[in-house]
Amino acid sequence: MSKVDLRGLGVALITPFEEDNSVDYEALSRLVQFHLENSTDYIVALGTTAETPTLSKKEKNDVVRFIVEQVNSKIPVVMGVGGNNTADLVDDLKNIDFSGISAILSVTPYYNKPTQEGLYQHYCALSQASPLPVILYNVPGRTGVNMTAETTLRLARDCSNIVAVKEASGDLDQIKAIIDSAPEGFHVISGDDAITTDVIALGGIGVISVFANAFPGEMVWLVKNALEGNAADARRKMNADFGTLFHLMFVEGNPAGVKCLLHLKGMIHNKLRLPLVPVSEKTLQEIKKEIAKFG
Repeated sequence: MSKVDLRGLGVALITPFEEDNSVDYEALSRLVQFHLENSTDYIVALGTTAETPTLSKKEKNDVVRFIVEQVNSKIPVVMGVGGNNTADLVDDLKNIDFSGISAILSVTPYYNKPTQEGLYQHYCALSQASPLPVILYNVPGRTGVNMTAETTLRLARDCSNIVAVKEASGDLDQIKAIIDSAPEGFHVISGDDAITTDVIALGGIGVISVFANAFPGEMVWLVKNALEGNAADARRKMNADFGTLFHLMFVEGNPAGVKCLLHLKGMIHNKLRLPLVPVSEKTLQEIKKEIAKFG
């Protein structure tokens, strides 16, 4: 199984929609080229930020195939393959066209709240079925269950093709415990823009970012400096420049905030699929005022 380099900046790419709610492939092409031009290290397709639960199976396949074609092997593409029915996911992993995909990202099962043993067995089944390296994704604020450091490390040791975890628990003690005891070749990636530099300072290898959808160059700078040992300075500068915008981007949920940002930059329509809706007019105006500072 080929290795994938996940060091640096990954972007959790949005799915742009037309005014009639169909996928806007022209805008999607612009976004991919935007990331190629701004040195984003890899693209994550069909993650949470892509509004994946609202896409049909055909749309998911079409979006991934389009992104792979646009990227044209210039950078890795990671594909989100997650859910709360293990058997269905195993079947998907055996049948999806993974050409042009470097790894899969799989979120912990949501809603049904498995135990730690259930999480372990779920990911072992996915690991056995996956033809590609697997990135675990722990985001308890969305799924309702936290995968502990012990479970993550158990999977890292027992499943050779589980190569990383995207950690969005926000618990730096838990993240440090994983990093300190990780077997060789297993890495931690920040799943939270706001603590990117903290995670890298602990030994993480980068971030899968929402904010980078709109500001990839700035996030590349932040991650590069943090990886070079300048995490504190990078954090101070980013907080000074983007602290307010970071807050505004998530105040009404993801991806409503970052889609508003991209809309104000003239890159997409401000469209989301129900049950998600655009940010309120109040938040839109606050975001507009903040990005005016950057020309």
